[in-house]
Amino acid sequence: MTSQPTITLNNGIEMPTLGFGVFRSKPEETQEAVETALRTGYRLLDTAAIYGNEREVGAGLAAAGLPRDHVFVTTKLWISDYEDAQNAFDASLRRLGTDYVDLYLLHWPGPDEFDRAIKAWQSLEGILESGRARAIGVCNFNGELLDRLGEHAQVTPALNQVELHPYFSQPEVRQYDAQHGIVTQAWSPLGGADRYGEKNSTGRDIFTDPAVTAAAEAHGKTAAQVVLRWHLQVGNAAIPKSVTTSRIAENFNVFDFELSADEVESINALNTGERGGADPATFDTTTVTATIDNS
Repeated sequence: MTSQPTITLNNGIEMPTLGFGVFRSKPEETQEAVETALRTGYRLLDTAAIYGNEREVGAGLAAAGLPRDHVFVTTKLWISDYEDAQNAFDASLRRLGTDYVDLYLLHWPGPDEFDRAIKAWQSLEGILESGRARAIGVCNFNGELLDRLGEHAQVTPALNQVELHPYFSQPEVRQYDAQHGIVTQAWSPLGGADRYGEKNSTGRDIFTDPAVTAAAEAHGKTAAQVVLRWHLQVGNAAIPKSVTTSRIAENFNVFDFELSADEVESINALNTGERGGADPATFDTTTVTATIDNS
């Protein structure tokens, strides 16, 4: 098993830099994928209430047989539950089959009704104080929204999880986060939101981009491994997802090589400033129709 580095959150908690995501993983595929990931060496699992697979993540964690404190577990509060965060958190713990999580995140900022996010964050601060979440953070925030949150917060978010890949590398968000002691974690780290999302008509594909393929050839690695290595070298945490055994292993095998400074700069230069996924400023979360059973 390959070991991996960790990063220290702003409250002193150690978090693996590379995690295993389960966004859009079907419940019937999730448990086996989680078990495979843990056998491979991943020690961070990232799920969310809205994904509908927290139970399967918990089952996979239990089946793997690892001590609970050897695995870093993240889940998220969906915006429809912002007024009842405590009940929603309790329900997530029941589904996961654990009495605490390592990181609990606000899933979307909802900038047009930001008072709801502020209220939810204050609830998360109480959950943190109780010890049932070891750290708290946010998803899809920019610097302006983090400033607005900070006006009402007692605790600075430990982590900001955002769409981030070479075609949308978010330098301003990463700089803001770094200046305020917030870890930036990439969702869609391999550009899936760009390759398969609403903007896939552009034909962009990070896996065939010359800057990436040249580095892959030079190091005897795949394009995916080069992109994940880029994330780690520029200071991002990342949560790639897959339910395919070979790809789960491939995505983890990124700790035995290093990109040159020129290779990193070539990949940095790929940024287009264009999102592949939803824009937090305009995304209508009410269009997400999945029902979360918090009973």
